[in-house]
Amino acid sequence: MGMVFGKICVETPKYKVLHSTALYEIRQYPPSVVAQFTYDPSDLKGDKDGGFAILANYIGALGNPQNTKPEKIAMTAPVITKSQNQESEMIAMTAPVVTREEKGRKTVTMEFLLPAKYGKAEEAPKPVDERVVITEEGERKYGVVGFTGVATEKVVAEKVEKLKERLEKDGYKIIGDHLLARYNPPWTLPPFRTNEVLIPIE
Repeated sequence: MGMVFGKICVETPKYKVLHSTALYEIRQYPPSVVAQFTYDPSDLKGDKDGGFAILANYIGALGNPQNTKPEKIAMTAPVITKSQNQESEMIAMTAPVVTREEKGRKTVTMEFLLPAKYGKAEEAPKPVDERVVITEEGERKYGVVGFTGVATEKVVAEKVEKLKERLEKDGYKIIGDHLLARYNPPWTLPPFRTNEVLIPIE
């Protein structure tokens, strides 16, 4: 019942707050290991969250874990999504580097942060589904703004625009596209949901 009212009872990433204002925080995150799935929503009938079941199957959240051990992996929060608009150029995606040339296609990468006990990618169970990639992310710094409710494209776009404006006004250099972090399952009542927009900075 607690999850309906927004109680977060799973592991969340540790971070250090470097600077805080009334409008946003600057956070530094330590290295982490993630499971990710990149896809074109049009291939999944327009479902932007279509990667969730693929990743949930990998960790065993929806039944038997789909990894080679097989080992059930604890769910963590948040679930991260990032969108890429791809034009007619070669774009480096994630590590290991995958390059794609897909004119005018919009892809989404969904990530599950794996529990901190997996310090290296090779320590995590290997996925059965080859579309799931286990990779490491190094230390990184973000400008972050939190919000409640449903993270619709319109709401997220507004939060991103405002955060970019504030960060640039305050002298921060933006070095990549935004991430959307959602901390609650879809059955959580909208007023109790915790969402964040994160923008990478130098």
